[in-house]
Amino acid sequence: MPRAPAAYRRLTEVPPRVGAMTTEDWLADPQYREAVGDLLGALAYGELTAFMRLAADADVSPTQPLKASVAALAVGEFRHYEMLVARLSEMGIDPEQAMAPFVAAVDAFHERTRPSTWLEGLVKAYVGDGIATDFYREIAAYVDPSTRDLVHSAMQDVGQAEFVVKVVREAIKTDPKIAGRLALWGRRLVGEALSQAQQVAVERDALSSLLVGGVGAPDRPSADLAELGRMFARLTDEHTRRMGRLGLAA
Repeated sequence: MPRAPAAYRRLTEVPPRVGAMTTEDWLADPQYREAVGDLLGALAYGELTAFMRLAADADVSPTQPLKASVAALAVGEFRHYEMLVARLSEMGIDPEQAMAPFVAAVDAFHERTRPSTWLEGLVKAYVGDGIATDFYREIAAYVDPSTRDLVHSAMQDVGQAEFVVKVVREAIKTDPKIAGRLALWGRRLVGEALSQAQQVAVERDALSSLLVGGVGAPDRPSADLAELGRMFARLTDEHTRRMGRLGLAA
């Protein structure tokens, strides 16, 4: 098996403890281990598709400097994918099998939200992927600290926020008419992304168990229906904030 990336090794060299429980103790619960495998598999496929979409965006970028900038973002996403795959392999889980349950849903989402312009592609990379990032960070609140740290590391912004905000704001300044179209695009993205997040949370029993409890440590936190509602409200609020940074109405 290839050596894990350095960033991943730093996260896992000393297993964190929850009370008297190590990460290995949590993973001794088969249902919890399956749930973590689902979480990391979903993240890994999301990062892989993010890499492929950004690589395609780099190819059609209008200038050489923009091509290089978008390509650098794609490389960052692929490094996140490698970290997640390394963790799955260490757990004895086949990464391809872990990703398989999420391929159809993720591919369908990207098919429904295929951008028609380069700028729409950038907004999708920032807004659409941002909603997914927030969703998985919310789920990470209910896992063991080692897994939580890995998820947060894999969900780190690779520079797309600053880059996309700068490019989109400059484009709107040059042609204010595109703001309305991009705002409509952003509203479509949030609806599709939230729908996909709900579908993932409901259709995978093991993954749902992370939110509602019953697996892992005996005192592991869980979310009731009211908290789930607040979670999706927070996702919407973060989307509004991102649209504001772009200079667009949510």
